[in-house]
Amino acid sequence: MNRAIIFGLGVLFASAAAAQQYKWVDQNGKTQYGDVPPPGVTAQRLKPPPSGTAPAPAPAAKKSDKPLSPEAAYRKRQEDAQKESEKTEKTEQEAAARRENCARAQEQLRQLETGQRIARTDSKGERYFLDDAQVAQEMARTRQIVQQSCAN
Repeated sequence: MNRAIIFGLGVLFASAAAAQQYKWVDQNGKTQYGDVPPPGVTAQRLKPPPSGTAPAPAPAAKKSDKPLSPEAAYRKRQEDAQKESEKTEKTEQEAAARRENCARAQEQLRQLETGQRIARTDSKGERYFLDDAQVAQEMARTRQIVQQSCAN
């Protein structure tokens, strides 16, 4: 007896769901569903018509609207995953480069701030020492690099 009632309710709900073929917005702005939309309302068809009637002409489909075969869908997912992993890898490499630049700039700034004499090599391979103005200029430039590289 209980099975018959449950089966009957299931059939009732299934038939009610099958009757909902259109979706529209009424005068109050509420979305409504039903098997027959009221006249003068733009309704959206939710499911195809029964097999006994001719289907309404479909709008021109774009190339991307075509359903993909399982193989094509798999290839597309693989390509998307590869692109995403390449993007993630590139982002990680850029972050590692920023961290490395930050560490180097901070180390250079610490060396400049020690007050020791700073030596450089010119284009002829000869060694020369920076004077106070050059050290101050180098410190300002290095602080700017630290600020840019270590911001994140």
